[in-house]
Amino acid sequence: MTSSISLEHLADIAGGRVIGDASVTVDSCGLNSATLAPGGLFAALPGTRVHGARYAADTPAAAILTDEDGQALLLEVGESRPILVVEDIRAILGLVAAEIYGHPTEKLTVLGVTGTSGKTTTSYLLEAGLLHAGYSVGLIGTTGTRINREPVPTSLTTPEAPTLQELFARMLSEGVTHVVMEVSSHALELGRVRGTRFDVGGFSNLSQDHLDFHPTMEDYFEAKAALFDGPQAAERAVICVDDDWGKRMAKRAAALPLTRVATQGEADITARQLSTEATGAQQVEMTIAASGTTYDFRLPMPGEFNIANAALATGMAAAIGLDPQTFLDGVEKVAVPGRMERIDRGQDFVAVVDYAHKPAAIAAVLDTLRGQLEGTPGRIGIVVGAGGDRDSSKRPLMGAAAAKRADLTVVTDDNPRTEDPATIRAAVIKGAREANPDGDIREADSRAAAIDEVVAWARPGDAVIVVGKGHEVGQLIGKTMHHFDDREELSRALDEVLRHSANQDLAGYRDSDDDSQSKEDA
Repeated sequence: MTSSISLEHLADIAGGRVIGDASVTVDSCGLNSATLAPGGLFAALPGTRVHGARYAADTPAAAILTDEDGQALLLEVGESRPILVVEDIRAILGLVAAEIYGHPTEKLTVLGVTGTSGKTTTSYLLEAGLLHAGYSVGLIGTTGTRINREPVPTSLTTPEAPTLQELFARMLSEGVTHVVMEVSSHALELGRVRGTRFDVGGFSNLSQDHLDFHPTMEDYFEAKAALFDGPQAAERAVICVDDDWGKRMAKRAAALPLTRVATQGEADITARQLSTEATGAQQVEMTIAASGTTYDFRLPMPGEFNIANAALATGMAAAIGLDPQTFLDGVEKVAVPGRMERIDRGQDFVAVVDYAHKPAAIAAVLDTLRGQLEGTPGRIGIVVGAGGDRDSSKRPLMGAAAAKRADLTVVTDDNPRTEDPATIRAAVIKGAREANPDGDIREADSRAAAIDEVVAWARPGDAVIVVGKGHEVGQLIGKTMHHFDDREELSRALDEVLRHSANQDLAGYRDSDDDSQSKEDA
């Protein structure tokens, strides 16, 4: 619940100073001038082009939180409301917001998942297992926010600090006991989770991504490490040590109660695949060993990476005292939107949509598909594209990861944003052709046409996958968001091929019937 907090009190927390009446109180906080409630504290942050202080006049705020530059802008226009001035707004905004909203995470059990890939899947596994165990669960992540599986409108993988704390307070008021959330490197670097108490922090893996934001992989690693070492650290850590980054992260978390999980080698919790179901390999029989007990269960999604995600989720659940068997019983029916999501319209080949949008993730999903086709003559086709205004160095690596493993690579657009789409495609194609000079590599300047092409190419027993957007239902071209859902488009393309095939069969039947009739007449 929110409280009316004086600026004087907030200044003590933030290490700032108040210009004007320090006894003025606020009962909410926000960054968006269009949605701030009357009586709230408007956080006027510096932007890349415009300082947020320029929008303060349009808000019904009781007071304004800003930095020295923002203060100067406000005084220039004769702002008369109290101003709380701090050196670095983002560094203290989470603490201020948590104070205003009554520190809700002190009364919640919060499980935070970080890493490059697997955050969403691990979060869904945790949500399913916790709900099955009888808890009331909030979920915050890439696919949105949910309270006991009911959607709550939000944006960003990890919302900005005021929105996040307000969301925690709402969850608490609605009876939520446990919150599972994805914790992005941006959120850690930008202080969005300051003021949030994490009972458990989980780490999945690290591979190249977001190098448009983090200068190097070391910087990217350090951002993730903030969940395990320093003022934002969780109380307990569960870390997948399958790769070198995980082993390094475990060392960084050495001061915390630590659980290591792995799908290879030794660890506190280990997970292994037993066998793959013959029916399209959409479930994996696996075993998890924890505390001297072995648990066999069916994971309803394929891939070695998902076995690692299941191990991480189980370790995080165990870290809060949940019995692994109870947890895993709830995991067996989980479905994660846009993650190795099978699209079945009655076609005689496998069709899948996945969110993979970084080189390692593309390699992993293609290796999974190849494993499903092992022992058959089936081929793999992929539709792949890279986003604009983001890390450009990964584009050729994405193309290479696809072309090394797929029999057909169709390069198209993802979210080009304000970049020239053809330039982005050229970088992906360059990497693909360098990796596989003799490969079947094609270009389509329409994502829908690319999906049509890979579906038309497929033969019985093949597999096709459309990667990059997963659960997303929009394509950002320029600054305009257009409705586009890979799942809808793949379904449409499959329906058209099946309809065309049915028409051909019908035409053949009629021709045959005409022939037999003419023979009878003769």
